[in-house]
Amino acid sequence: MQELITTPVGDARLTRFPAPARTKRRAVLALGHGAGGGVEAADLQALAAALPADGVEVVLVEQPWRVAGKKIAPAPKTLDAGWIPVAEALHKRARKTPFLVGGRSAGARVACRTGLDTGAAGVVALAFPLHPPGKPEKSRAEELLDTGLPTLIVQGGGDTFGTASEFPRLPPTHHLVGLPAGNHAFTVKKADPPVLDALVAAVSEWIDALLR
Repeated sequence: MQELITTPVGDARLTRFPAPARTKRRAVLALGHGAGGGVEAADLQALAAALPADGVEVVLVEQPWRVAGKKIAPAPKTLDAGWIPVAEALHKRARKTPFLVGGRSAGARVACRTGLDTGAAGVVALAFPLHPPGKPEKSRAEELLDTGLPTLIVQGGGDTFGTASEFPRLPPTHHLVGLPAGNHAFTVKKADPPVLDALVAAVSEWIDALLR
């Protein structure tokens, strides 16, 4: 189920994964993609496949630059401009249903920066790019620390953009899950166990706790 929404920087594409007809919708979760790929990312697809059965509608949001066929992501301000109208529209449509935002990598940064302003009740940050690979001094932790919302962070054990052990002390509103393996895309080596099931479980359990 797809839809285009006009933003100041072009059309964004929404793909909705609603809860089954006989399942009560408990929350709406909007997820954005990273700077190096789209909504076909394995972690986003895993959540879209699993969460609706538990009453969490998932909306995968494709940024305008991807919809336009461009290969290079624009500056953070442009990413925010392509996200905010979408999040505001989804929040309005959610009505009394709790509305959550999130994403992977650059999409996680966007959700962290804008979540409070768009009325979200919480943020899901997957593979948050704490720093560029090999440059821990260029930390982006402030974006994460300043969400002002309950925030879940899920990191792969081999993420070169920052593993769980590299994160600073987080406020009590934040919860960090470090997976035993997985790179920035949560892809694992042949000798390592898959981590996507654990990622989905972490997100599902965190949402359950938030909605209590």
